[in-house]
Amino acid sequence: MPKRVLAFVAASLIASSATYAQAPNPLDVVPDKMPFDVPYGAPITLERAQSVITAAIAEARKHDWKEDVAVVDSGGNLVAFARMDGTQLASASIAEHKARVAVTFRRETKAFESGVQGGLVYQLSLDGVIASRGGVPLVEDGKMIGAVGVSGGTGSQDEVCAKAGSAIVK
Repeated sequence: MPKRVLAFVAASLIASSATYAQAPNPLDVVPDKMPFDVPYGAPITLERAQSVITAAIAEARKHDWKEDVAVVDSGGNLVAFARMDGTQLASASIAEHKARVAVTFRRETKAFESGVQGGLVYQLSLDGVIASRGGVPLVEDGKMIGAVGVSGGTGSQDEVCAKAGSAIVK
């Protein structure tokens, strides 16, 4: 290799490591209040869970999307599930997983997707995490009563349907 190329590569490596060292670590920020501090409430009933599923599926049908929808209670237990005809096989377990993650971590699964995309890859080392949108907590009167998870389309399609379902509770 010519000396100029080696000098350029060395300078680039030094510059990139200096830039990396100067970047602030977002994990060093200490919030004043506990984020995602929603208390758990009484578990969602079967009737309410079925209403959430009905709303999510109605949204999917408006767009001709094929989705699986799962609703878990405030303890992460499956309460209700629906599978639209033609949905890919993997979506059943993914929908339930998204719902369980949303209730367990008390936040939308999109938060993990955004975190990983923003460089917080440590989140993938947390047990049970799924970094894909489509899992939305169900909060009533300020308490977490469960969560809905949707899978079958793109993450953004899943999220639209999950939010349509969660709107029944809010």
